[in-house]
Amino acid sequence: MQPIKKLEVASDAPAPTQAVTGVRIREIGAADLPAVAALLTRGFAFRSEAYWLRGLARHAARSRPLGYPAFGYCLDHGGAPVGVILLLFSAIERGGVPIIRANVSSWYVEPAFRAFSSMLVRAATRDKTVTYFNITPAPHTWPQVEAQGFKVYCKGQIYAAPVLSRRRAGVKISEYSEREAAGLSSYEADLLRQHAGWGCLSVVAREADNAYPFVFQKHHVKNVLPVYRLLYCRDLDELVRMTGNIGGFLARRGGLLMRLDANAPMEGLIGWYSDKRGRKYVKGPNPPGLGDLAFTEAALFDG
Repeated sequence: MQPIKKLEVASDAPAPTQAVTGVRIREIGAADLPAVAALLTRGFAFRSEAYWLRGLARHAARSRPLGYPAFGYCLDHGGAPVGVILLLFSAIERGGVPIIRANVSSWYVEPAFRAFSSMLVRAATRDKTVTYFNITPAPHTWPQVEAQGFKVYCKGQIYAAPVLSRRRAGVKISEYSEREAAGLSSYEADLLRQHAGWGCLSVVAREADNAYPFVFQKHHVKNVLPVYRLLYCRDLDELVRMTGNIGGFLARRGGLLMRLDANAPMEGLIGWYSDKRGRKYVKGPNPPGLGDLAFTEAALFDG
């Protein structure tokens, strides 16, 4: 799967040839979604309009925190969106504590209105109580993202061959079902259920009396090599400890490689680390943990 590229405007981008008036920033409403999908399709030629509509419909159908934009913000000109920044808000839990965060997803502005791009981003990410994070910035945009106040929380990614790791005795790996939810918190069980509904592989690992939740997403590198991407785990140490068991489970489902966020090579994972792709940025009080991409564009749009 190729990361979604953010279409941003360089600081030296030319101003419109004619003055543009009547532009305002407003929240995206449900009635805007067809126009937003059409706009994003123009901006991201490698994505179909059906791709955007499916992801937006999934996000519209899920429970979201009240008091926050449902879909993000748009630049409005004459009642029509001419620029968009998708914000996927979620109320997540960490250690039983609720956290509001927003995945800053795909951003595109029509060429004639790109002088307003920075203003759109500032307006969309101004709430200091929210954690905003960008998981798919294209490398050429990294300096601009940093100039907007975002900081790196993930430097790269690991491609591992978990089936080559030693298996631990007494570990059982099962695909999520309501019966397998025992031992998980209600938040974790709901997280696994929702992601399974979006086509992800939700997994419960059991060791002794403990249950551990994991979510993976199968994709293909260059449309050929199958890889399972880690979208959620409580802690990467749990994944590493049981990686051999998980590797056997994934291999039976057609995947010999596993992809996960990392800041360096990790002892216990057989594979390779790269910082050329996979960088992720955050702005706000509660940076995501490595291995936590729950309820982001990775699941909603690419699942």
